[in-house]
Amino acid sequence: MESLISALRAGTELLAPSRFPYDVRVLAAPLADLLQHDPSAPVWRPVHDPDQRMAWTGSGHRQT
Repeated sequence: MESLISALRAGTELLAPSRFPYDVRVLAAPLADLLQHDPSAPVWRPVHDPDQRMAWTGSGHRQT
């Protein structure tokens, strides 16, 4: 998962080095977490802060 997030972060910085990953939410989640929980569960990791977990809806519910 960490290598995927690193690749996504590198891609966003390459395309738009400004504040792109902060202004446009880029999220990643392991398939195992999606299958075990639910895609709307707080299993998504923001590319700019992969230690956080949040729901894809961005409702503000975060877990560490």
